[in-house]
Amino acid sequence: MGNYRLDLAYDGTDFHGYATQPNVRTVQDDLEAALERVIGPVVTVVAGRTDRGVHAAGQVVSFHTDYEIDCPRLQRSLNTQLRPAVAALSLTQVADDFHARFSATGRAYRYRVLNREAPDPFLATTSYHYRTPLDLSAMHEAGQMLLGIRDFASFCRAAPGRSTERDLRVVEWEAHPTGVKELYIAASSFCHQMVRSIVAVSLDIGRGKLPPNAMGEILEARHRSSSVGAAPARGLTLVAVEY
Repeated sequence: MGNYRLDLAYDGTDFHGYATQPNVRTVQDDLEAALERVIGPVVTVVAGRTDRGVHAAGQVVSFHTDYEIDCPRLQRSLNTQLRPAVAALSLTQVADDFHARFSATGRAYRYRVLNREAPDPFLATTSYHYRTPLDLSAMHEAGQMLLGIRDFASFCRAAPGRSTERDLRVVEWEAHPTGVKELYIAASSFCHQMVRSIVAVSLDIGRGKLPPNAMGEILEARHRSSSVGAAPARGLTLVAVEY
């Protein structure tokens, strides 16, 4: 039985997330249906389950099959079947013990905020249009308070029996001439809604509603009610998985 790694990109706008759910369209369902047409039934394992409306530029999936795969041919077939919303970036056979989720040592996300008065129709599904001017230096200062191995319970939707401790390695805000303010954030892994919750607090800091040290205070509270919710999903993209 062969083990395969498939790198994906997808526009999450019309999907209810990656993972299969009843009666709604998901990336996993579309992908596994496309695979089944060529190699028979398979179950994919994903590096990070993305929520409804969240995008991916560097998602990683793995699967086992007894079918003898011609990787370039199957990749072409997947791209024909899944375009334009999903792209198979690469497909390779890997070691038997490779696991898209459990072999991963880090994940990185990007969150884009279009921070100007006028919207941009070409960024409408991949950024959050936020008109209020933002102080990027205050947002960056606040983000540095989150670095290291911390309990992010204040920024995560609770999952029974699962730890909310994560190793956050990079939090960087960058401004672009187009008016986009972009967060790059990397960690060992992320819990549910963690990035979008950090963005929501960052925006309140950037517009002056909260001081930068509020980020640290919210972190130390270790309770979801101390935060301010989550920024919209459309601005978030999974950009890389490390192994």
